[in-house]
Amino acid sequence: MKNPLACIPVAAILGLASCASHPGPGAHPPVPPMIVEVVPKPPVSPTPLIWQPGHWDWTGNGYVWRPGEYVPKQGHGDLWMPGYWGATPSGGTAWQPAHWL
Repeated sequence: MKNPLACIPVAAILGLASCASHPGPGAHPPVPPMIVEVVPKPPVSPTPLIWQPGHWDWTGNGYVWRPGEYVPKQGHGDLWMPGYWGATPSGGTAWQPAHWL
């Protein structure tokens, strides 16, 4: 190019366009896809057990996979809710860990 100043508007447009593809303040990385698990036979136990599926958990810096396991059925509902980002009363968002309903 003969005129180096002609590159400035193009560079500015490209710089602004790249900003649009990055999450803004307070945005979170998407939850990774679930990992397919083979559910083993339950162990022999005098206590009734229920399979708690593996799930992603947010550590504050990233996601970590928690493998599935059998847990005592008592005190748990029958519906498993994976973790998700939910709205807070203050208008922000917070990680809602996986839990039984």
